[in-house]
Amino acid sequence: MNHPNLRAFLDVLKKEGQLTEISAAVDPNLEIAEIHRRVIDEQGPALLFTNVKGSKFPVVTNLFGTSRRVDLAFGPKPEQFMRQVVGAMDTLIPPTPKALWNERQLIFDLMKIGTKQVPPTAAPVLQVCNKSAPLAGMPVLTCWQEDGGPFITLPLVYTEHPENGHHNLGMYRMQIYDDRTTGMHWQIHKGGGFHYHEAEKRNKPLPVTVFLGGPPALIASAIAPVPEHLPELMLTSLILGAKLPVAADPTGAPHRIVAEAEFAICGKVPPHERRPEGPFGDHYGYYSLTHDFPVFHVDHVWHRKDAIYPATIVGKPRQEDYYLGEFLQRLLSPAFPMAMPGVKDLWTYAETGFHPLAAAIVRESYKREALASAFRILGEGQLTLTKFLIVTDQPVRLENFPQLLEAVLERFDPHQDLMIFGNTSHDTLDYTGDRLNHGSKAVLLGVGEPVRSLPAVYMEGELPGIRAAAVYCRGCLVVAGAAYADDPELPQRLLEQAGHRLTAWPLVIVADDAAIAQGQTPFLWTVFTRFNPAADIYANAEVRRNRLAYELPIVIDARMKPGYPDELFPREDIVELVDRRWKEYFS
Repeated sequence: MNHPNLRAFLDVLKKEGQLTEISAAVDPNLEIAEIHRRVIDEQGPALLFTNVKGSKFPVVTNLFGTSRRVDLAFGPKPEQFMRQVVGAMDTLIPPTPKALWNERQLIFDLMKIGTKQVPPTAAPVLQVCNKSAPLAGMPVLTCWQEDGGPFITLPLVYTEHPENGHHNLGMYRMQIYDDRTTGMHWQIHKGGGFHYHEAEKRNKPLPVTVFLGGPPALIASAIAPVPEHLPELMLTSLILGAKLPVAADPTGAPHRIVAEAEFAICGKVPPHERRPEGPFGDHYGYYSLTHDFPVFHVDHVWHRKDAIYPATIVGKPRQEDYYLGEFLQRLLSPAFPMAMPGVKDLWTYAETGFHPLAAAIVRESYKREALASAFRILGEGQLTLTKFLIVTDQPVRLENFPQLLEAVLERFDPHQDLMIFGNTSHDTLDYTGDRLNHGSKAVLLGVGEPVRSLPAVYMEGELPGIRAAAVYCRGCLVVAGAAYADDPELPQRLLEQAGHRLTAWPLVIVADDAAIAQGQTPFLWTVFTRFNPAADIYANAEVRRNRLAYELPIVIDARMKPGYPDELFPREDIVELVDRRWKEYFS
């Protein structure tokens, strides 16, 4: 598929019965978000709201909310092309005339990648320019009732390094403060944040251009976990299969404008200026809290005469980011062995918000090579913020977490295969650590031949302080007892009083509700967003040669704890409003 802009993609969705137009008047404050959430829960279509209160611009959401729409957006060609590129490395390095001839079609395709300059008159985004109150009238959504205000949720934030000019395109939420200023949620591991850090060291403002819409490939590239120095606009071009048209900004602003975008918001972020940003209901399924972040000052906004405002709504998995994340991981997976030799496959789990959990299949050609690969993964780009990493050498489907976990638990040696590292970085959105951006990590290995058989049925009888027990997969037991606030010592007491009865179960999860064992999404979301490895993993252990050698079972306390942000729930009156109007929306 080669969709040059958003509206070309919408035309395809309409033709395929994957787009529903809603002409009833809707409020961007909470109402649109509640409609969207219900539709995505039902695997429903993309939504085009054409009558949005307070704005002349229509709003489109749920563009990528099913695997089918992701396929319609990108098709198989980008993945095939990436495999071709990686596969050709062995034959093209070093290059020979015969190798170049054999790969001539690939080389021809590679010559199509890049940007191409077009005149401003050929750039639809440059049709209208707003300068006096540039953000006024934009249909920016408020998605959750405790949000600090309306947020732009699909911003494609373009920056350039102040010294070498290398660019970054990232997706960083933007809270609207007024008609000229927004927050800029640059987290500690984001490329745009690195550029701002360099500008701030020089005491200079950083020019910023924020694109809304454009080719679906542009949206995908902004969230792709590519290495820091890989240009995202090149990835956009690769997915497009053509050069990306850009035009000079007629105002003289320094950045080139993506010609086929719907909006281009142009301005700068001054050094040393901070403002409270948040709360915001984020893709972890909780409210990220209020913290000081840089401030984006908008000079002017370009937009098409008939611009469409794209948005997404995040919350408890599975949301739209799940399906985009699946595509991007498939697209980039052939390149993992090039960047990280020994890593055969890698997966991060959207059900957890991505950074809390990753898994890898690695080579184990000599003793403990898997551990070397684990360290390599934890040192690579955004993967440095992985909280819990599971590594095996078995050919499992990483997306199938029960299959992975069983393979690892069959092979896991607790004396040497669990490593916990305290005082490390955490994702900014992960509040399980002691303070913002600070936490811990764990690595769990399971390689070689099986060393135990795993139980599939719990038959060990009642456990002290436990009201319910359920099996998630072979070898993993979920138990529920009192809330953390009422009994913080429950995991330790369970280990002391009943650990000897649970040694057949390598992994025991203490949760608020044992019913999370019924499915992959509730299990992963609950467990990995609610524990900090250094604080919440319990096991009997002894020190051997300056390291901890653990005994089974390993107990993880995955209960909600005081100080965690609130879980996301829609406001009752909005739920009732949407209930009443449901037939009106879809009549």
